[in-house]
Amino acid sequence: MPAPEWLTATPIAHRGFHDASAGRIENSPAAIAAAIERGFAIEVDLQETAEHGALVFHDDDLDRLTRETGPVRSRSLTELTAIPMRDGTDMLWDLDALLEMVAGRVPLIIEMKTRNARDGQRAFVETVAARLAHYDGPVALKTFDPEMLANIRSLAPKLPRGIIAEDTSGPDYRRFGAMERFILKNLLHWPRTRPDFISYGIRSLPTPAVWFFRTVFRVPVITWTVRTADDRAAAARYADQIVFEGFDPDRI
Repeated sequence: MPAPEWLTATPIAHRGFHDASAGRIENSPAAIAAAIERGFAIEVDLQETAEHGALVFHDDDLDRLTRETGPVRSRSLTELTAIPMRDGTDMLWDLDALLEMVAGRVPLIIEMKTRNARDGQRAFVETVAARLAHYDGPVALKTFDPEMLANIRSLAPKLPRGIIAEDTSGPDYRRFGAMERFILKNLLHWPRTRPDFISYGIRSLPTPAVWFFRTVFRVPVITWTVRTADDRAAAARYADQIVFEGFDPDRI
């Protein structure tokens, strides 16, 4: 289905409109509230918990952003939401609490974090799809993982879905074979996943595959993470909207 117009209408605050110096930690209720107040669309991350719950959190491990240690997926959602963040006053929180706060006031673009499991974390996708089925507001899902995206397509076909990609020559992709890296970079899983939008790394643009889908099939491109004037200039040429961090796009 065509991507909805709201998807690219407003700059997207990366993990909320966060500013650690002001006590607004990434993906925290304070960062989300600040983005809502400014009218920005919001990008957040979801991590899978031990019982396939959905925690609003970026990292695989707790160490960087809390005073706890270890992998998120080793703990239950109840345990995790009792943990305070390392800085600020917020606790960790879940998808239901996020949806209650946003309440359709601004668009939500949710990245489902992947473990590259063979089944595309189908149980996790089922959890998220069930929660979003009753949400009355603009929301989209995206992921780096084509297997997970295929699950999103089958379990939540009416939700806008996007593939996240970038150049695959860096260290994060060493676990993949050469053919897998080529497929990911060039979006060659397209016939199976049929994303409604592309979320591509700003440092990897321009690239022929993104140009092709954007120009020929009119698939909107959102680029991440835009932080500098050079990033903004590149985004204006090669993408339809930005995921931004570290500045206020309304003041540029």
